[in-house]
Amino acid sequence: MKKKGLLLIMIFVSASFIISCGNKTPEAPKAPPPTAVNIYEIKKETAVYYDSYPATVAALNQVDLRAQVTGYITGIYFKDGDHVSKGQKLYDIDRQQYQANYDQAIANLNVAKASLDKAQQDADRYNDLLKQDAIAKQIVDHALADLQSAKMQVAAAKANAARIESDLKYSSIYASFDGTIGISQVKMGALVTANQTLLNTISSNDPMAVDIAVGQKEIPRFTQLFLHPAKETDSVFTLQMPDNSIYPNIGNISLIDRAIDPQTGTIKTRLIFPNKNNLLKAGLNCNVRVKNNNKENLFLLAPFKAVVEQMGEYFVYVVNDSNKVAQRKIQLGAKLNDKIIVKDGLNEGEKIVVDGVQKLKDGASIMLTPPAKGK
Repeated sequence: MKKKGLLLIMIFVSASFIISCGNKTPEAPKAPPPTAVNIYEIKKETAVYYDSYPATVAALNQVDLRAQVTGYITGIYFKDGDHVSKGQKLYDIDRQQYQANYDQAIANLNVAKASLDKAQQDADRYNDLLKQDAIAKQIVDHALADLQSAKMQVAAAKANAARIESDLKYSSIYASFDGTIGISQVKMGALVTANQTLLNTISSNDPMAVDIAVGQKEIPRFTQLFLHPAKETDSVFTLQMPDNSIYPNIGNISLIDRAIDPQTGTIKTRLIFPNKNNLLKAGLNCNVRVKNNNKENLFLLAPFKAVVEQMGEYFVYVVNDSNKVAQRKIQLGAKLNDKIIVKDGLNEGEKIVVDGVQKLKDGASIMLTPPAKGK
């Protein structure tokens, strides 16, 4: 009986404990401690930076050499890749054949001229006899007709000689300007066809053209640069080569195209760069850097390490008066060493998180440390 009472007491105590535990209110989760960060106050500063534009190098002068007569290549007077001078002979195409044709045409012309002289003498003599009534009128008429025929034969022979002379001229091909000749597309003895066969290409190499596409909003800026060219010591336009090195010579705008491309909203702008060292080759892809150093313009600058990229968009964490952060989207400009220009999204005087951004999320509390001076 005693054991039974003890058991009942233990059951009662256990039930009371379970009930008391079930009625106990759970404690609320504790808020995470503030994140320790460094901040930076946004301010306007002067900045010297370069806008970059994809560019293509092109020759100012370039010509494709094509055969203008049909025949076999009988002479090649250069080496592939040579620098050639204006007037230098490059190719011969059946030169002897066209020379022989020309000599024959001149001979035919001389025969026609001789016949004309005879016809002229006969006509003059017969006209004198007609005045004396010593010859029939019909003979005089025939003589005049022969004279007219002889004149027409001379004209035809002259035209034929001129045509063959032109063929003879085109059977030798000369350089039309100073430049570099490419790899010959034909070899000795090859048959070429008039106005079809490409023989080679010559392009000038100093100076060289560099073409870029400029947005229509930037036309006023580039027009001013065109109207007021940079001095030789200035570096408004520089080239960044494919290996990221900077081309040693500076350039200037040569022309701005007449119309905007309606599909891209850009206008072609051509710059000229000296090429005495022959580093620039036609077709080379590079970047034109345009210096922007207008001291009258101030820019909002932010430390680049404060910027967070998400899905191709850029954000910073802005600190409010309650020591909490709000994520804000911004638009970026050119990067300047460890800083970057903020085109939109921030105002002067606002504070942003610089260090510790990887630990933050929108609305997080922060613990401020003194702003990093000069960063």
